[in-house]
Amino acid sequence: MEATAATSHSLLLEDTARRTRGKQRLYVICQLCGWLFFLGLHVTLFVMDPGKDPYMIQLRIFNTSLIAIMVLVGLLMTHYLRPLFARWGWKNLGWRALVPRIFGMTLVQSTLLVAVVFAYPFFFLQYPWPAKHSIWLSVALTWVNDIVLFGVWFCVYFFYHLFERFNRSELERAQLAASAKEAELRSLKSQVNPHFIFNSLNSLRALIDEDPARARQSVTQLANLLRYSLQSGQLETVPFEDELRVVNDYLALEQVRHEERLRVRLDISPDTLQLPIPPMLLQTLVENAVKYGISTQREGGEIAIVARQEGGALRLQVTNPGSLPEAVRRAKASASTGVGLKNASDRLRLLFGEKATLNLRSATPDSVVAEAVIPLRIA
Repeated sequence: MEATAATSHSLLLEDTARRTRGKQRLYVICQLCGWLFFLGLHVTLFVMDPGKDPYMIQLRIFNTSLIAIMVLVGLLMTHYLRPLFARWGWKNLGWRALVPRIFGMTLVQSTLLVAVVFAYPFFFLQYPWPAKHSIWLSVALTWVNDIVLFGVWFCVYFFYHLFERFNRSELERAQLAASAKEAELRSLKSQVNPHFIFNSLNSLRALIDEDPARARQSVTQLANLLRYSLQSGQLETVPFEDELRVVNDYLALEQVRHEERLRVRLDISPDTLQLPIPPMLLQTLVENAVKYGISTQREGGEIAIVARQEGGALRLQVTNPGSLPEAVRRAKASASTGVGLKNASDRLRLLFGEKATLNLRSATPDSVVAEAVIPLRIA
C-alpha cells in the first residue's frame, strides 16, 4: 500500500517537474522572440529609410541605440516582475480584478522605462540631445509606445495563465468526477462484496436466537451502511458527523464477528463534526485498520479514531495494531495494491488542494496510523 502510494507520488512529482521545465522553456522562447521581434521591426524600418543625409543617418543610429536599450531594459523589467506577480497572487485573479492592476502596472513600467532611457543620460548626466526636434516630443511618443508595448506583454502573459488555469480546473474537475465514480464503485465492491455480506449474515443468524434485539439493531446498521454507500457516491463532500455515524455502524457489525478481539476508542473533538470530508474517506481508513490490523492479530486489538481541528485543518487519525512492513507484505500477498488509499489521496488533493495529505506510517513498533489532513478552506 505504502509502496504504491510512494510510487504514485514520485511519478506525480516527476510529471510536475517536467511540466514546469516545459513552461520555463516556453517562457524563455516567447520572451526572447517577442523582444527581438520588436527590436528587429524598428531596425528594419530605420534601415529601409532611403535618406542619405548625414544628420538622418546619425539620427537613425541614435534611434536604433535607444530602441536597443529599451528592449534590454524592458526584457529585464518584465522578467523580474514574474516572481512579484506570483507573490502578489495576480496569476490567480480574474479579468475584473486584473484589468485595473494591468493598467496601473503598465503606466508605472512605461514611466520607469522612459526615465531609464531618457532622464538618466540626458537630464542627470547632461548628455547633449542630438536631434533637432524637442526631447519632450520623443519622451511623449516613447511613453505612449511603451504603454502599448507593456500592455500587450501583460495581456499576453496573463491571458496564458488564465487559459492554463481554466484548462487545469477543467482537467481537475474531470479527474474528480472520475475519481468519485471510482470511489463509488470501490465502496460498493468493498461493502456489498460476498465476503462482507456472508460474514454479516452469518453473524446475524447466530444473533437471532441468542440476542434478537441486537440482531434487529445489526440489520438496521447493515441497511444504514449500504444506503450510505449508495448515496454518498453522488456527493463531493459530506459532514464528518455523517461519515462517523456510518463508520460506527460498520464497526458495530465487525464487533459482532470479532467480539472481544475488536475494541474501539473514539476521541472526537465536537468542533470537527460539521466539517466537510470526502465520503468514504474515514470508512476506507477504518476498513484497512480492521483488515490489516485486527484480522491479522490473534489477540485482536484496539482501533483508535482521533479527530482534531488544528492549524486551520481537520486532522484525522486511525490507529490499529500491527507493523507497517507486515501490512505491506500481507497487502502484496493478497494482491492488494492500495487502490483505496491512493484513490482517497487523489480525491483529497483534487478537492482541497496540495495542502491536503494522506499518510500511512508506523506510530510505534507495534502500531500503524493512517493520518489525513484536510484544509478547512477548499482550494
